[in-house]
Amino acid sequence: MTNPETGGDILTEETTEERTDYRYDAGDHERFSHYAPKDKIMQAMIEGTPVRALCGKLWVPTRDPKRFPVCPVCKDLYDNVVQDG
Repeated sequence: MTNPETGGDILTEETTEERTDYRYDAGDHERFSHYAPKDKIMQAMIEGTPVRALCGKLWVPTRDPKRFPVCPVCKDLYDNVVQDG
């Protein structure tokens, strides 16, 4: 593109900002301990990023999981799909 005033080219730069939009699921994630891959849980705890549990819940692990009962959906999926697979 040329600039009519100077006759030179105009440089245009287009930048795209990437941002992750985490949508936290409402519900039982505060009342249960969920199953997710250990490496993902550790990464989420260090970086403060959410992790997706077997049951599909998206949450940031911040609490001691031993203080809460295991999510029944996660447990069922782990017992019947992950271990059998």
